[in-house]
Amino acid sequence: MKIFTIVFLLSLALSRMNILAETNAPCCAKLGEASAISPITEQSIYQIDSTFTDDGGKSVKLSSLAGQPVILTMFFSRCTYACPILANDMKKIETALPAELRGKVRFVLVSFDSDRDTPEALARYRRTRQIPSDWILLTASRDDILELAALLGVKYKKEATGQFAHSNLITLLDPRGEIAFRQTGLNSDGGELTNKIHAVIVR
Repeated sequence: MKIFTIVFLLSLALSRMNILAETNAPCCAKLGEASAISPITEQSIYQIDSTFTDDGGKSVKLSSLAGQPVILTMFFSRCTYACPILANDMKKIETALPAELRGKVRFVLVSFDSDRDTPEALARYRRTRQIPSDWILLTASRDDILELAALLGVKYKKEATGQFAHSNLITLLDPRGEIAFRQTGLNSDGGELTNKIHAVIVR
């Protein structure tokens, strides 16, 4: 695990950060003000310098996601049970958002199957699973995926069958890349997370 990850986790544990303290949100913040956010903080996962690759073969830094709320989950494309449900739960979250907010939230899927989930495999997954064209699908090296998983609190382990045992977790990142909310489990209606997105946008 990289030194930054250890420092990040210690900082997160010792910080006074409350996950989405809605009661402290300014009453008059306007939509579209996310681009005027303050600099990335010590609790932001956007501080990691890893380079990811999307399903089009383009290199991506996580810091490029800053400025908008992000709904992120980790998965692998050969998963036949939990991962399709997680993706469907993310679709339910997107559908539950008012039309004027949907373009203000990014949806990201990051694979922890670094060996097999090449950009081509992710592109195929997008087609077969009908993943929306504006969602971001990413892969990276094993070490970089391990670091991101540690920061998000996602646990996974490759089994002898080639499948992965893994956490079923959808994370909401605020525009700074700080963890604002975690939705655990499968087949959630996404109502609570959707409410958290509203709070992040008007924060």
